[in-house]
Amino acid sequence: MRKITRAAAALALAVGATTMVTATSANAAQAAGTEHGCPAGAFCIYPQDAGWNNDRPSHAFYSYGAHNLSNQVGNHMIFNNQTGGAWARTCTGYNGTGDCQGWMAAGQYFVKDLTPINSILLVQ
Repeated sequence: MRKITRAAAALALAVGATTMVTATSANAAQAAGTEHGCPAGAFCIYPQDAGWNNDRPSHAFYSYGAHNLSNQVGNHMIFNNQTGGAWARTCTGYNGTGDCQGWMAAGQYFVKDLTPINSILLVQ
């Protein structure tokens, strides 16, 4: 009887450990995946006054450096879904110049008036 109890306890422990590893892996995959239609590793802008726009961003930027904007006026949802500790800034000048405002950490999102913004700067 003792052997059966020990075997059952060992099996329960193994199943519990597997479940915990699986749940942790699933959470990590979700955190590093596409959110609100913005792919992992991207900085996304959504259309004017459309919130998350049914999870369809109008712009997605992937590479570090400055990304110039044109015809982006009014309030837009912006979302930093970059990975690896990357940051994003909004700048009033082209090519990441002018008044570069704030530091958006990965996972942060805001509604931002892009009328005075002419570029997005992505840095690590």
